[in-house]
Amino acid sequence: METYTAMRHFADSWGLLAMTLFFIGVVIFTLRPGSRECANEAASIPLKDD
Repeated sequence: METYTAMRHFADSWGLLAMTLFFIGVVIFTLRPGSRECANEAASIPLKDD
């Protein structure tokens, strides 16, 4: 049971911090300048052959 308690403590502290930082990174990556043009390019890929 000692291992479960240690893993639970790790997940409650550092796991939450890691997920929060990942979420903030994804939001910043999505809202960065120039991302709209890149997203529009990727969205039009399936239609390029038509």
